[in-house]
Amino acid sequence: MLEKILYADSGAGQTQEMLQALMDLPAIRKASITILRVVPPQITTEALASKWEEGTQMLTKILQEVKIEPSKVSTILRQGDPKDTVCQVADEIGADLILMGSRGLKRLEAILENSVSQYVFQLTNHPMLLVKDDIYVKKIKKVMVALDKSSSADLALDLAIYLLRDYPSAELILARVNPDLKPEFAPTSAKEMEENPILGPAVAKVKRMNIPYRCVVTGGKPGEQLCKLVDDYNVDLLLLGSPDRRPSVAKSLPDLDRLLGTSLSDYVRVNVNCPVLLARKEGI
Repeated sequence: MLEKILYADSGAGQTQEMLQALMDLPAIRKASITILRVVPPQITTEALASKWEEGTQMLTKILQEVKIEPSKVSTILRQGDPKDTVCQVADEIGADLILMGSRGLKRLEAILENSVSQYVFQLTNHPMLLVKDDIYVKKIKKVMVALDKSSSADLALDLAIYLLRDYPSAELILARVNPDLKPEFAPTSAKEMEENPILGPAVAKVKRMNIPYRCVVTGGKPGEQLCKLVDDYNVDLLLLGSPDRRPSVAKSLPDLDRLLGTSLSDYVRVNVNCPVLLARKEGI
């Protein structure tokens, strides 16, 4: 399910620490990892040579510091626009996951500052694991998946189960935020939460795989509440369904609801205090 991972390195942020944390998971150790370093076009031959050498050194450093089986890793050093190149390489290798850093810029800010992660987030069909530059990446012990009635949330659950099925050291937190429910009226007993119509089928799936879990149900604004739950439960990784709502003909056009900052995944990727895996694929 996560057989091909594209690690898009920018030389900054916490992505290398995230890759190292992922290597603790047996499911990730089985995957092939492509490390991509993009060298932007330079005006002079000397400047290009300098950037090329810098990129080569960065790839070498990652291979030395991250415990990856040599047969499972390959590197790509390519010249071009980083935004387009990440999307192109993800398509070329059929990436099951893109891992990249993010400055956590708000939607309009990201557009104005030509954010690579925001561009890829908007245009790719591949699941993305975004790691903000200002967070502390921890060993993966608590994983939360946000659940609703959508097929992209089902995909997020499947990815979470895949990651943890052979990794008993972590707990999976199944979270449901009901926007029609006030937080003070949310259920408090474990039995009541497990019987929630959204969480019930997820609990059955998780039990079959013998993954340690707990349920949490609350109400309010989903984006705000998910970020609060991440803090309250000290979550190390959040998985969230992030459907692509645009038809293919509109891929090159701005997505107005995301431009206005109204999408749940856009809110969470900016405000959450842990790495977030946005689950999506074409047609969902």
